[in-house]
Amino acid sequence: MAIRPIDIARKLNISTSSLRHYEDWGMIPKVERSASGYRIYTDEHVAYFECIRAMANGFGIWLIAEVLKKVMAKDVDSAFWLVNKAQSSLHNEKIICEKTMLSIEETSAPLLSQNDKREYLTINEISKETGIPVTTIRHWEKVGLITTPRNKENRYRLFNKNHILQILVIHALKTSLYSYPYSLDGIKKIIQELDYNNVEKVSKIANDFQKHLDQINRYQMRGVQYLYGLCEKLGLVK
Repeated sequence: MAIRPIDIARKLNISTSSLRHYEDWGMIPKVERSASGYRIYTDEHVAYFECIRAMANGFGIWLIAEVLKKVMAKDVDSAFWLVNKAQSSLHNEKIICEKTMLSIEETSAPLLSQNDKREYLTINEISKETGIPVTTIRHWEKVGLITTPRNKENRYRLFNKNHILQILVIHALKTSLYSYPYSLDGIKKIIQELDYNNVEKVSKIANDFQKHLDQINRYQMRGVQYLYGLCEKLGLVK
């Protein structure tokens, strides 16, 4: 039975133009047209739309498109592995969040062992300590989020232990960007004014980061539920 676009849009609390966008982006099976040119949506299309909306908050729209194209090609395992990769990335964010909280607790020597007497760290060492890629750290320095002295002999960047917490806090602020009002300029201002010895303020940033990750994790779990349900309806999994 044909289902009107307006009825689907109302059910999902979105606009009919959103339905057309999903169709244009190849996220649903081909839509037939009536003799008068109207789209003929079916229950199968509705299941795809429901899956898209359920996954929207936990996964990027282009990843969802890639996943559903795999589903339409009956390549379910590839679709599931794409989702698994996104979940793995979120878990890496959780590890970084845990490092941030540990660094706050150990402000006297964040993340480094007590036997480590190095005054400075290289960019590769700071990347390993924080879990933040070297390219990202370089970019943050370029845009003025962090400043580092240079070795007079080889011009290498010189990071100290204070940079560890600073880098982790910047990452927390940027990762939480869509849940909290932290723009680039806003992050710069916070970093410039932040007293890293003020455990309460720094902890709030880390806690906001954790709450953000927890919410995304819930969104992803809901999205996975709908994705698997879609595959069941299509007879692709048992």
